[in-house]
Amino acid sequence: MGKYKIELKWAVIFFIVSLIWIFLEKLVGLHDAHIDKHPVYTNFFAIIAIAVYVFALLDKRKNFYNGKMNWMQGFVSGVIISVIVAVLTPLAQYLTHEVVTPDYFPNAIEFAVSNGKMEQTAAEAYFSLNNYLIQSAIGAIVMGVLTSAIVAIFVRKK
Repeated sequence: MGKYKIELKWAVIFFIVSLIWIFLEKLVGLHDAHIDKHPVYTNFFAIIAIAVYVFALLDKRKNFYNGKMNWMQGFVSGVIISVIVAVLTPLAQYLTHEVVTPDYFPNAIEFAVSNGKMEQTAAEAYFSLNNYLIQSAIGAIVMGVLTSAIVAIFVRKK
């Protein structure tokens, strides 16, 4: 387990940062009063997510590989972080939609239907905890692997 201690630490940091972001979205009204702007502003989390991966891989390079790390080592470390994040995702989604912002799904459904973006049944299926659990787990893996591949290019060091 000591081999993956750094990855575990950064996956937990990612989890905490994600919850803070969700809380801030809720605080500024992106889950209710300004839900129309949510699809745009939620994407800014990508900057923070990438930064977490950069710091994680720099930490791995410095404290595990003694300042030297090739692309594959960085990529594998990032993939491990992504898998742990994907495992933590159901808890993050539960906390998000049951504790932080329990009105998000009803608000999103109402917005999508009232603005003609979706039919009621489609909106209810899309904006549901089950669907978000699946989307977020798959998204964590896909985006995490892609981010790892790119970040590893920039943090590798011979």
